[in-house]
Amino acid sequence: MPFYEHVFIARQDLSQAQVDALAENVATIVTDHKGTIHKTETWGLKQLAYKIAKNRKGHYAMVSVEAPGEAVAEIERQAAINEDIIRWMTIRVDELEKGPSVMMRKQERRGGRGRDRDGEE
Repeated sequence: MPFYEHVFIARQDLSQAQVDALAENVATIVTDHKGTIHKTETWGLKQLAYKIAKNRKGHYAMVSVEAPGEAVAEIERQAAINEDIIRWMTIRVDELEKGPSVMMRKQERRGGRGRDRDGEE
């Protein structure tokens, strides 16, 4: 089965538990289609580059899966219906990344903080 990475942005006014429930919904769809979940990451509440549906921030989450194409089609259909998800993207990858993703490594390197007063990381 092919590998996919599904990233979605949820509305800013949702709680972390609600975002986790959205990721769990993706996992349920994949397991119903006899696929497997390899990794689920929540990247937290981040500033958007531009307003999307009156939201300036969004909760980012990524789910790495090994699933048939029908499962991906159903995940994207559910994302289009759900008004809590403001953007999503699913890409097919040759192999899944081992360990934490680049976004998670970036947070660890910073120690969970943003930029310094001098503008340096």
